[in-house]
Amino acid sequence: MGVLSQIKQKALTVKEQLFPQTEFDAATLPWIDRTDANIDTFIKDYQPPFEVSYDLAEKLKFWQKNGYVVLEQAIQAELLNVFWSDVEELLENPTKYKIWTRIDLPQFDPVRERQIGEFPKEALKGKYVKLNDFHNLSVAGKKLMTHPAIVTFLDAIFQQKTVVMQSLTFLYGSQQPTHQDFPWVTAKMPSHLAAAWIPLEDIKIDSGPLYYYIGSHKMPKFNFGNGIVYNQRSTRTPLEFAEYLDKTCAELNYPKDTLLIKRGDVLIWHAALAHGGDIIGNPEQTRKSYVCHYSTEEALPFHRHRPAQKPITEHHNGVAIYHNPDFGDQENILKAGEKL
Repeated sequence: MGVLSQIKQKALTVKEQLFPQTEFDAATLPWIDRTDANIDTFIKDYQPPFEVSYDLAEKLKFWQKNGYVVLEQAIQAELLNVFWSDVEELLENPTKYKIWTRIDLPQFDPVRERQIGEFPKEALKGKYVKLNDFHNLSVAGKKLMTHPAIVTFLDAIFQQKTVVMQSLTFLYGSQQPTHQDFPWVTAKMPSHLAAAWIPLEDIKIDSGPLYYYIGSHKMPKFNFGNGIVYNQRSTRTPLEFAEYLDKTCAELNYPKDTLLIKRGDVLIWHAALAHGGDIIGNPEQTRKSYVCHYSTEEALPFHRHRPAQKPITEHHNGVAIYHNPDFGDQENILKAGEKL
């Protein structure tokens, strides 16, 4: 690190310690998170981009109170089938593709995140595997994450141009400790974040299902020693964060619920909803799922891997998807979704 970089890092450290951010910036909060938000008034004038099968006003009120919604049977089976066929093609022929993959097993220390072709093929179909940004390879992945049912809800809560931030694809439960997304999945405005959890199969109780604390999006934020966003200057650990969330949610009487939704449903959750992955009760039981994070163009006008570059952008149902600068000519290489 050069002298100038060292000086900048020291200045940031001092600034964060003296003036840590302890809450979302009230001036840039999505409208629905503000204390004066009135959903009935909003709905009277709102023109949704698509017709949807659910009652939007009801879902917005549920979101405002609880920090999540489930859109029941919103996704067509054909789209899910094509997307999962693309995933199977990737896993059968990993050396053909460029995609960053993480396997959280000690045998892959010290580098648990690598190009997919650098892992043994048999390990890719096991546990603790996370496929990063598969949507950049898969046209079906792009169409699934921008399904009209999802886009309409995100448009309503953000009231700004929605952009895709990242995606994660799983075969098994993550068993991830309790966390909130905004400290890790970071944009210029941490409150401009939402996630969709799309099951590719009916979720079973012994698969290590997702759990969440209802209403926890309103809880006081954890301070990592330098504010609410975790970075290399933080003095407190992810484990301390998880312990804080579990302890505080219990103290504030936020009920803990387990997500057992069906293929075709979608869970959408708030940036600050405390959630995690339960223990896998049956080692053979999969939990095939597709997790997508979204922000706004104001908060994320660039691809997160190249913040200094103007991104190559394509649009699906009005949502901006940035081409992955690491994938090159493999962007949209899996084209089966084009027929949908």
